[in-house]
Amino acid sequence: MMRGMGNMQSMMKQMKKMQAQMTAEQAALNEQTFTGAAPDDMVKVTFTGDKKMKDITINPDAVDPDDVDMLQDLVVAAVNDALTKVDEQTQSTMGKYTKGLQ
Repeated sequence: MMRGMGNMQSMMKQMKKMQAQMTAEQAALNEQTFTGAAPDDMVKVTFTGDKKMKDITINPDAVDPDDVDMLQDLVVAAVNDALTKVDEQTQSTMGKYTKGLQ
């Protein structure tokens, strides 16, 4: 009966170690930046790994007062591109911890 307790303690120790690794990797991921761009780099946006926008750059050629819709579309494209990169890196980094849990 005591033998089972040793295994349980070992398993708990491994779980705590894994949790610490996950926390450290998530923190490192949150510090990374990801830049997304619209076609021809007309709009670029930069996000952190925790999906906070840090910067937006709009090429002056993208600003046409007669075609605001185009600029809006470019911003959306750049934001979506950056967020896709964040999601892909998050899955790559953190996916090993959730593999088989879904």
